[in-house]
Amino acid sequence: MKRFVMSLAAVAIVMAPGVQAQRRAFDLTTPRPIPAADKVWIEELTWMEVRDAMTAGKTTALIVAGSTEQNGPYVPTGKHIFVLRATAEAIARKLGTALIAPAIPFEPGNFSTTPGTIQVRDTTYDALVEDQAESLKANGFKHVILIGDSGGNQRGLERVAQKLSTTWAGTGTTIHYIKEYYDSWTAADGAWDSLGVPKTKDEGIHDDYSVNSIIATVDPEKIRFKQRQETGKASINGQTLLPLETTVANGKKLVEIRANITVEAIKKALATK
Repeated sequence: MKRFVMSLAAVAIVMAPGVQAQRRAFDLTTPRPIPAADKVWIEELTWMEVRDAMTAGKTTALIVAGSTEQNGPYVPTGKHIFVLRATAEAIARKLGTALIAPAIPFEPGNFSTTPGTIQVRDTTYDALVEDQAESLKANGFKHVILIGDSGGNQRGLERVAQKLSTTWAGTGTTIHYIKEYYDSWTAADGAWDSLGVPKTKDEGIHDDYSVNSIIATVDPEKIRFKQRQETGKASINGQTLLPLETTVANGKKLVEIRANITVEAIKKALATK
């Protein structure tokens, strides 16, 4: 008990307003002791690396949303999160002025009974997106960009962007919902013929070649490539995933298509006053 009381006393001292402010002032100006890592995901950076990246001009933050849901027998429930690991990184690097906030792994829904599907209420979702945006604004980011990889993300992201656009008016920080990112799925699917991957049949399992090839650029085992190859299931909707090198190369091209469309839309949004 004595140790516990002393711990509380120590916490009280640390959290005293004057001490806390002094500590923050010291921390915020402490030089980074090692070279910065070449990363764009905020959770992969130290706070000093985030600070210095912002000072160097990376004052745009991407809020990226996916889902955790049923996606057929081969692709994990976090499909959209793994897609975002490829597309969001490409977008941030093409912009050159952006960092990416930790991905939101949920979308609103009515609490599906399908094993592995995790959903939240509209109010919970909106509050989560809004609080993440407010945190980024408090950090000092000047522009917050909202993109969603799943269809269920779109209305909530748009609602939050509309709300905060009004709330933040005149503060020097802007927020933008980029619908074009989700719409770029259509452009990716439309590129199959040019990649030599003609569309054949739809197996009706909430999965397709674009999804498989993009995720394969992150990690082929996320699409269970080895197990599928061993059991003769290395295809989707009749489109082969063999050889893997070709699927990965095609996935990179589809990432490029989606990233280019989104970057153009972001630049247009930021240029509009």
